[in-house]
Amino acid sequence: MENFDTYQTPLSSRYASKEMAHLFSAANRFHTWRKLWLNLAIAEKELGLAISDQAIEQMKANLHLDASQFEIAAVEEKKRRHDVMAHVHTFGQVAPAAAGIIHLGATSCYVTDNADLIFIREALSLLLQKLAVVIDRFANFANQYRDLPTLGFTHFQPAQLTTVGKRATLWLQELLWDLRNIKRARDDVGFRGVKGTTGTQASFLTLFDGDHDKVEELDRKVTALSGFTYAYPVTSQTYSRKIDIDVLAPLASFGATAHKLATDLRLLANLKEVEEPFESTQIGSSAMAYKRNPMRSERICSLARHLMVLQQNALQTASVQWFERTLDDSANRRITLPEAFLTADIVLTTLQNVSEGLVVYPRVIARRIAQELPFMATENIIMAIVKAGGDRQEAHEKIRVLSHEAAHQVKQLGLDNDLIERVKKDAYFDPIKDQLDALLDPKTFIGRAPEQVDKFLVEWVRLALADEELQTALGRAGKAELNV
Repeated sequence: MENFDTYQTPLSSRYASKEMAHLFSAANRFHTWRKLWLNLAIAEKELGLAISDQAIEQMKANLHLDASQFEIAAVEEKKRRHDVMAHVHTFGQVAPAAAGIIHLGATSCYVTDNADLIFIREALSLLLQKLAVVIDRFANFANQYRDLPTLGFTHFQPAQLTTVGKRATLWLQELLWDLRNIKRARDDVGFRGVKGTTGTQASFLTLFDGDHDKVEELDRKVTALSGFTYAYPVTSQTYSRKIDIDVLAPLASFGATAHKLATDLRLLANLKEVEEPFESTQIGSSAMAYKRNPMRSERICSLARHLMVLQQNALQTASVQWFERTLDDSANRRITLPEAFLTADIVLTTLQNVSEGLVVYPRVIARRIAQELPFMATENIIMAIVKAGGDRQEAHEKIRVLSHEAAHQVKQLGLDNDLIERVKKDAYFDPIKDQLDALLDPKTFIGRAPEQVDKFLVEWVRLALADEELQTALGRAGKAELNV
């Protein structure tokens, strides 16, 4: 009953993927600490410190914690009020030959900060792979509806026609920018490395009897053993918290993209032109049984707002770090960093689920076009009359009067737009009446939208997704299923 008797964050208990939830789990965190201690011991031994083979082997054999070790660590932390030292002692109990050399020369941030950088880099990779799938799904949608005319909206008022696919490319372009930004952030993440209590490496210089070359080699070895190509050249006790700003900025920016996209879908659902998936057993409202609420898109908007504001924590935390460090970053970062990645992960999963089940209603779209297109076609009608020998000003006045009469039908009487019927009944327009159907073909009002979709998908989307890492992710991606 423990999970029901204590608060569980819905980010992990309700929404997040298993991969992202595990990445920031206690089990993975302390497992990573132990790997970092092992990497440090291996490098120190290779550089001449007296560390036994047995110590290394015992550390390798006990990188994962079992339930009893978690209990021991909890008791130790309560006694010592220090999580890192609690785990140093716990690790030493199962690797007794290494008990005296675990954490040798290091400060707490050796494990806490380096582990965070490992998690950040891996989490960004997970997001990149999921984002690639979302982009692929929306690209397929854009291609499918590349030439389906739909009413455009500016100020949420009827505007020039576009296509359903062209509108989707607007979402895709922003998602591509998010892909670029997240990849830049991922590739820029370095390692804190082996820097000591205030970043001077003084403790390691003492361990190696003043040999600067060995200290530098130690930093390089541990960095490489931990899977990084470079370490930050200088640090204080921590890596600069400005790194957290750089990492959360593209996530916040992605949140804005997701919110805009999901808002568009919510508005389209209201217009009954495009809807997100809705299962046969799904309930839209506990009271109004007929309702089909866009709950997935609403969830995206809700979580995206949370994601967008988390960068403010990183900004404020970085700005108040005194000199070489202050501990008021710790509790904040324990919440902010995992929440940012869990939230982005959830938004991506939900976006994928939506993109794989979007339903388009062409007849509803066509009906709305039919209501607005006659007004938009008036200039074409005037030009046709002039070409047939008519007077432009006279034609303009005729159209103006008929348009106002039709607008009265729509706005005051709630009837359909009958402008074209009025044009057909007016003998003035007899010379072009056989052209009216062609003049009112929606496909003549969408400009180069289909061609723009084709070019954009080939030259931008498919090119961006051609990356080997992303192709691998696409190859193994299934359909996104939501837990709730």
